Amino acid sequence: MNRDAMEAGLRTRSEVLGATHVATAMNGDDFSRPLEELVAQYCWNEIWNRPGLDRRLRSAINVAMLAALNRPQQLRLHIKGAINNGLSRGEVQEILLQTAVYCGVPAGMDAFRVARDAFADLQTPASEP
Repeated sequence: MNRDAMEAGLRTRSEVLGATHVATAMNGDDFSRPLEELVAQYCWNEIWNRPGLDRRLRSAINVAMLAALNRPQQLRLHIKGAINNGLSRGEVQEILLQTAVYCGVPAGMDAFRVARDAFADLQTPASEP
């Protein structure tokens, strides 16, 4: 394990998804810990900390991919992260509409349901575009 890479990844993950989520993930059992360390180093440091894309765009890409893959738990987390990274509710809506067209209406329907729940968790005003 590369301690510096893991710490950098944990910082980024905390800034995007929230410190509570990261603390919970990292305080898992011995079985899950190696996966969480891999995620911190590889996903959140090696990819999210690359200079080629900003966090806002990375969040938009993740929302689309997770909706297309029908991964509701991760989608909910990353919609919250997308809002933290500056995407508006309206931009998330547009991403999900485009995903529905290119990846299938059932995936889009599920993604919209997940987004509504994520927005409710964030207490995002319904009137926000």
